[in-house]
Amino acid sequence: MNGRASALLSAAVVGVLGASVVLVACTLPQGPPLPSHPDGWAAAGDSLTAKVEPKPFPPSGKVFLGVQTNFGPYDFTPVDTFASAIDHRPAALQFTQGWAEDKFDAGRFDAIVAKGMLPIVSWEPWDYKRADDHGTQPAYRLSSIAGGAYDDYIRSWATGMAGLPYPVVIRFAHEMNGFWYPWCEQSNGNRAGDYIRAWRHVHDVFTAAGAHNVAWMWSPNVTYRGAEPLSRFYPGDGYVDWVGLSGYYGTAGREKYISFDEIFSGTLGELETFTKKPIVIAETGATNATGQRAQWIQEMFAHLPRYASVIGVIWFEASKEIDWRIAAAPAAASAFAVGAADPRYDAPWSPAGVPRID
Repeated sequence: MNGRASALLSAAVVGVLGASVVLVACTLPQGPPLPSHPDGWAAAGDSLTAKVEPKPFPPSGKVFLGVQTNFGPYDFTPVDTFASAIDHRPAALQFTQGWAEDKFDAGRFDAIVAKGMLPIVSWEPWDYKRADDHGTQPAYRLSSIAGGAYDDYIRSWATGMAGLPYPVVIRFAHEMNGFWYPWCEQSNGNRAGDYIRAWRHVHDVFTAAGAHNVAWMWSPNVTYRGAEPLSRFYPGDGYVDWVGLSGYYGTAGREKYISFDEIFSGTLGELETFTKKPIVIAETGATNATGQRAQWIQEMFAHLPRYASVIGVIWFEASKEIDWRIAAAPAAASAFAVGAADPRYDAPWSPAGVPRID
């Protein structure tokens, strides 16, 4: 275990348990009582009793399955419907929060944890209500973020997260190697090197606030023709815990059938040239435009064991430019259920589950 892994585990013991004792009670700031967990966590009114043993998540040799929906922790109905359709309980819930609109709310994280899922927040520095502007929001230039213009806002989240008695993951400013968000270096008047400077600045604010229970997911889009090398945007292993990837079958311009392996293998190989961090498929989905969605999902599960560095897959169970949802698509849901039944995906999360970073 390296120093960063040891620090994260130590922070989890302190942040989650409060002290190195056999049993300790802590009170969650908001949200419903947590459910019982087989590793020693148990709900008791507003209090939580836990045994001291933080556990790497997912365990070695396991891959967790997570989900993202349109509503996140604001409405768990789509999560429950998805879980029922695939006969598998997601171990993580990823949801988005935008800087212009969303203040830190511990209750949202508590609600996710109460459902037995690791909270992963895609933290987006822009005004998502002006999404039609895409990459042109000058107020959110990377240089402004790195220069401290948003430090009060960043610090409010950092201190809030530091007070959470469990681990969380931040997926900050994802898909930076594209051109469709204002934090992409190709957009919004940003310049080469601005992304790394902004990332490190935000990370440093969290460190200064004592938010050592936060794991950081650096999450580019799968590479594409004409894209800059991913290493150009990488903040460094000291600033990253997990690497995430976005990649779909059926996005605009890629309607022709292309397998999971074809979408991800090149980018996974490129990542290996500059980092050995664990990888999460942070967004993926498949269209059924050609009637091959179930086949694509079958191939996804068949291909995943080839990539030992992949420790998690988050299905985009949402309707955006395309409706990626499979809960109401029996063939696709059945294919997913068959794949998820493999013991390698038996990786439930509890508040003692500390993101594995080795």
